[in-house]
Amino acid sequence: MSVPAAPTPADAAPPGQPRKAAAAAWIGSALEYYDFFIYGSAAALIFPAVFFDESDPATATLLSLATFGVAYAARPVGAFFLGHVGDRLGRKKIMVFTLMLMGVSTFLIGCLPTRDQVGTLAPTLLVLCRVLQGISAAGEQASANSMTLEHAPPNRRGFFTSFTLSGTQGGQLLATLVFLPVAALPEEHLLSWGWRVPFWMSVAVAVVGFVIRRKLDETPAFVAQQAAGAGGTVKMPLAVLARDHWADVLRVVAAALIASVSTIFTVWALAYATSDAVGMSRTAMLWVGALANVVALGAIPLWAMLSDRVGRRPVFLIGAAGSAGAMFLYLWAISTGSYALTFLLGIVAFGVVYSAANGVWPAFYGEMFSTRVRLSGVAIGTQIGFAVAGFAVTFAAQIAGPGGDDWFAVALFTAALCVPPVIAALTARETHEIPTEELGERTAGKPARRETVDA
Repeated sequence: MSVPAAPTPADAAPPGQPRKAAAAAWIGSALEYYDFFIYGSAAALIFPAVFFDESDPATATLLSLATFGVAYAARPVGAFFLGHVGDRLGRKKIMVFTLMLMGVSTFLIGCLPTRDQVGTLAPTLLVLCRVLQGISAAGEQASANSMTLEHAPPNRRGFFTSFTLSGTQGGQLLATLVFLPVAALPEEHLLSWGWRVPFWMSVAVAVVGFVIRRKLDETPAFVAQQAAGAGGTVKMPLAVLARDHWADVLRVVAAALIASVSTIFTVWALAYATSDAVGMSRTAMLWVGALANVVALGAIPLWAMLSDRVGRRPVFLIGAAGSAGAMFLYLWAISTGSYALTFLLGIVAFGVVYSAANGVWPAFYGEMFSTRVRLSGVAIGTQIGFAVAGFAVTFAAQIAGPGGDDWFAVALFTAALCVPPVIAALTARETHEIPTEELGERTAGKPARRETVDA
């Protein structure tokens, strides 16, 4: 028979703790993903000319977008390590570590020499820094998600965990707003020093984030688990995860492919719209992303609150299936060169429709696992799926053809990547009404086996 962990119920925690945890997750995620997303803007607009061979613009852009995907390839490696540590030593330690690592690696990108200065060493150093960014991001969302879910009242887990994703949208918005004046610089200044400024600003990001997260309390569920003796933390979370929760890990991997919508919207569509094939301005396209993220900041918690009432599965399905169709409309709008259509459909596709899946997945995925293996399960499942999503940009650049203008093929590719998330949601258990302390007790309809724990 299953022996569940004995966490203190979230609603028994001191008043204000759920809000404090959600705020810390929001701010920390915003700061962390500011660092992560400024790289995406730079990879689409600047790095092809700074770090790669300008004599072949198409290849330079392809290689630059590939470096964006490198961080996603590093994410699964970081997830295995950081997930294990987070389930053994606590969520707070991982949240502080990942923020500092992201801040340092992003600052170093701003200090790198260019290809003209050191040749091929420049892109090599760029890739190394990008790997460090990926390792950091691997533990960020899973730790922040676990922190908010375990602090939240059982009937509002969707709402409180959605602040983690609202934070990532806030970080992306901040990154876009920072890049707006940078992108407007004269070409000479932009390529010499202007692009470095947003990366240097990560020093302030790291300091502010450290102060916020250092003061955050560990979750009552994890503290109670550590003190539970025979019912406490497991020695090998990964072994327990592989033995008792493998089906849900695979389900999260499939569902996490929905992040392809975000990477193609943020990076490939930006590169396509500003290419010679379409000729839209960098500033205008950055504003599309900024306004879509403003709308997402409001839509994400609304979708999450709906999931607290009707369930995680139906809301996630709206986002996954709807995004498949919305991407066709958005890329078509770009192909017409119409700024009005691009703004409207960009906001609908990314700000509203995609936010349904984006807002509910922190609760949807986290509720599949028990406290003992939650951080590992969410980190590993999401980061493997996100690794595919990261390289979706590179695949899209190849699918778009030599001219980089076959938007229909890219939209079809994106829609295909939305199919596994739909299947994952259809086969998942509904968990929004299950008490927090009982989450993850059953896998595939069978009681979970008793886990090996610390004495």
